[in-house]
Formats: sequence, structure tokens, C-alpha cells
Amino acid sequence: MRLKLLSPGEMSDDQRQTYDESIASKRGSPPPPMMAWLNSPEMARHATRLGAFLRYDTSFPAKLSEIAILVTARHWTSHYEWYAHKRLALAGGMDPKIIEDIRCRRTPTFDDAKARLVYDLSKSLHEGHGVTKSLYDEAVKSIGERGIVEVIGLCGYYTMVSMTLNTFEFDLPNGEVSELID
Repeated sequence: MRLKLLSPGEMSDDQRQTYDESIASKRGSPPPPMMAWLNSPEMARHATRLGAFLRYDTSFPAKLSEIAILVTARHWTSHYEWYAHKRLALAGGMDPKIIEDIRCRRTPTFDDAKARLVYDLSKSLHEGHGVTKSLYDEAVKSIGERGIVEVIGLCGYYTMVSMTLNTFEFDLPNGEVSELID
């Protein structure tokens, strides 16, 4: 790790307020990237609130949100993000074959049209820097404009998370070894 993470006793009042808010939230603990973001307490506060919304309160069930998050983690080869969200995707009911396909950069086969759409949107946003008219039109019919906005939010937020984790070289917990190979 390139950055010394502060303990609660080392934090300024602003930093401690954001830290305490994250503990009191649905998460119950501070998300690892927030510990780096605390170097900019106001950014940490806003980013952590956005992350909590995207993680728990979008219109998608966990197994759909996790598709966008895993596509993002894989796009950025974010070892820590992949490690954390693979477990959450499995707990949310995602088929392990879909996770493996994303890990190996293969297009998964989906039984659920909405899952395929979240995947296609996420891939297109990362690799194509936008979406085609036909993909957009299909997405509007299937998940609506709110769903499109939330996929953009998931991909954008977890890009920031991945960049943070990669830049500061967050280690995987408990001697875990990354499954991602460039």
C-alpha cells in the first residue's frame, strides 16, 4: 500500500465525521477506498454517500448491479474491487459461470434479458465510451431511462473506486491472491 491509512484517533474532525457516518450506514464499516478519500474529507463524504446509494438503493437487485461493478473491476483490472464484489455477486445470486466469463473477458450467456442489457451497457460505456442508438433504444424499453442513468452511475463510481484502489495499491485481505490477470 502506498498510502498510510489513518486510524480514527489520527483523523481531523471532518475526516472523523465522514468515517463515523460510514459506520452508521447500511455498510456498517468504512469502504476501503473511502479511507484514501479521507485525504479530501468533503470528497470522501459525497463519494461515500453516492456509493451507498449505488450499492443499496438503485432500481436493480444486487445480481444486476454487481454485473456493472464486475465489468468495471475487470476493465480496470482492479484486484481488490474484483475480490470484494465477486463475493457480493455470488451472495446476490449471480451464476458463477457469468462471473468467470467476465473475469476471462468473454461475453457471458444470460438467461435474463435485463442482465444482458446491464452487461452490454457497461461494456459499451467502458470500451466504446458511450452507447449506440440501438443499444440505447433497447435499454430504454427494458430498464428505462432511470436504469440507464443508474448503470452509468455504477460504472462511473466504481471506476473511481478502481482507480483509487489501483493507484494506492490496496492489498487483498488475509493473503488472498488475485484472480485477475491482465
